[in-house]
Amino acid sequence: MTSENAVGPADVAAWMVSEIQKDGVLYQDSVVGDIEQRFGTEFVYQNENGNPAIRRDVLTAFRKLTADDVVWERGERLWRKRATWDEPGRQQD
Repeated sequence: MTSENAVGPADVAAWMVSEIQKDGVLYQDSVVGDIEQRFGTEFVYQNENGNPAIRRDVLTAFRKLTADDVVWERGERLWRKRATWDEPGRQQD
């Protein structure tokens, strides 16, 4: 891949935004594999619990793009569009 075609964390985050706009939800377990397949292994890693995870700089870029529009449901391990009943903040239980 040449430098003019290089993909970065912002590109992966933008793709995540487009996926959540299409489907309304984004399951972490599924999206990790999709990111690895689409963009490469450099954007994912195994976390301390041995689970596949998304690189932090990708998540930071995703958070910036979706600050008020998307919430994280810890129990379901998914991001979804914010609903009227959601509490303030990113994380919902």
